[in-house]
Amino acid sequence: MNAGELVPDDLILDLIRERLSSPDVAPGWLLDGFPRNVEQAVFLDTLLEEIGQPFECVVNLDVPDEVLVSRLVQRGLQEGRADDTEETIRNRLEVYRQRTEPLIDFYRSRQQLVSIDGNQPIEVVTEELNKIVSQ
Repeated sequence: MNAGELVPDDLILDLIRERLSSPDVAPGWLLDGFPRNVEQAVFLDTLLEEIGQPFECVVNLDVPDEVLVSRLVQRGLQEGRADDTEETIRNRLEVYRQRTEPLIDFYRSRQQLVSIDGNQPIEVVTEELNKIVSQ
């Protein structure tokens, strides 16, 4: 993770299965940062079918790379995070483009994708997210 790589699928898939199978998630849930690749999305579809948990949409926060780099470097400085160096962030963005970005087309083709312009004031983004999750 410190190098900007993703957590191995076998570990994350077991955690997701365990968590979404818990009775307290029956009223609803939100996953942040999962799925991260098409294989995980297919796993999630299968799991949700097995446990009878539907989902409504996938939210994509769309932010230009340079804005992300600037925000994350600043976070690294403020919080002392070793994984928020410019080099690591740019590596994470490359991993994202290769492995995660295909999910946008995957969910768009299924009409389950909602994109939000994340390059707005935090209050505006929060308001848009609240509208989506309260539907």
